[in-house]
Order: sequence, then structure tokens, then C-alpha cells
Amino acid sequence: MKVFKEEQRFTQSWLIIILIVAIGVPFLFGVYGIIQQVIYKIPLGQKPMSDVGLIIFTVSMFLLTLLIFFMKLSTRIDQEGIQYQFYPFHFSMKKISWDKIEKVGVRTYLPISEFGGWGLRGGFFFNKGKEEAVNISGNIGIQLILKSGKKLLIGTQKENEAKSVLETYKSKIN
Repeated sequence: MKVFKEEQRFTQSWLIIILIVAIGVPFLFGVYGIIQQVIYKIPLGQKPMSDVGLIIFTVSMFLLTLLIFFMKLSTRIDQEGIQYQFYPFHFSMKKISWDKIEKVGVRTYLPISEFGGWGLRGGFFFNKGKEEAVNISGNIGIQLILKSGKKLLIGTQKENEAKSVLETYKSKIN
């Protein structure tokens, strides 16, 4: 029995830099504003944000950044089918059994032009009516076409391993 397992996280350096700036700039302006008010009794700007508003904004940015670092895409392919989970949006693995799959393969895709980027894309909240994608990084994915007509792409960084395991279970697709 062949099993494919993969776990991916957002670890791209460009993303980390953007998040550091997104947290750092409000934090530095907040510290600067507090110093201006406490030491010099001068508000920062003509219409300064309240201290509470600044704290709420900074904490929100920090929590959003933490959320991105907690996100994880887990994929498993075995004799029962294909399972995936995009934590924290999916609390458990989503299972697609082989008998529900019409066609499956590994393909190269264009994340931005096909899906608008990375993450949880398509379906109810996003591009309704288009193909769905669950991806973290890169441009290789496991493409599923279900018997219901639905299309799903699950991103992978292990192209050759995924192809090998899918080839093993190709006979289970009716």
C-alpha cells in the first residue's frame, strides 16, 4: 500500500517581509505617538487615532499575522482516496473517495491568473462557479475532476511522489 503525505505552510520570504512591515510600521508609529503624547504632549498628526483604536489595530494586525503562520495544508493519498485539510478553515480532513473521482493528475498551473493567488480559492465565498483551489505556494497541483463536475486543485511541492502514488491508485477510478 502506497501512501502520499504532505504538509505545507506559508514560509515564503517575501510574505514574511510583508508581514513584518505590516506589523512593524503600525507598532513603530504607535510607540512614536505614545512618546510624543507622554513626553512632549504633542499628538501625532492633525486627527490622531485614539490610543484604544491604535491598540486594537496593532493587536488585530498581530493576530492576523499569527493566523497566517498557523495555516497549514495537509494532503494524504491512500487506497481509500484523497484527503486534504486547510487548517484553520477545515477542522478535519476532507475526504474524496476514489469512486467520486472521474479524473486525477498532477499539473502546472498559474496561481495568480487562474485562482487570484494562494490560499483557499474558489467555491462559495470566492470565485463562485470557477474551479476551486487549496494551495500554499508554488505552481504544481493535484488536479481532481469529480463525477459531479466539480474541479478541485490541491497544491503540492512533491510532484514526483504525488504522480507515483496517483499512478498506483489509477485503477480505483471508475
